[in-house]
Amino acid sequence: MNRIVLFDGVCNLCNSSVQFIIKRDSSGYFKFASLQSETGQELLKKHGLSHELKSFILIENDQVYVKSSAALRVCSRLDGAWRIFTISRFLPLIFRDFLYDIIAKNRYKWFGKKESCMLPLPEWKSRFLD
Repeated sequence: MNRIVLFDGVCNLCNSSVQFIIKRDSSGYFKFASLQSETGQELLKKHGLSHELKSFILIENDQVYVKSSAALRVCSRLDGAWRIFTISRFLPLIFRDFLYDIIAKNRYKWFGKKESCMLPLPEWKSRFLD
């Protein structure tokens, strides 16, 4: 349980992102938990993060990454050409997170929202923490 992605389980964009990652993470490097789940809430508390945090979060070997830094670290582990996006880590963090915040702020309006967290496909169930 060294590499966990925490995501907003009712956000359509976030759920699509998780599916995107799973399909490009053939080694099974990442595990997943929704921010709304008991596990997600326990991990937020353990790492001193607000339970109201609405960000994409990566916990990797007890190191916490949020927003664009989390997304870029995930990209660095994906199969295929997705690693090329890690070049944007050379952009100033304030600029990267500014763009991230615009998308995050509008994600429900632009991409929609579910009433409850997604249920993983049976073949992906082992990748999700309860």
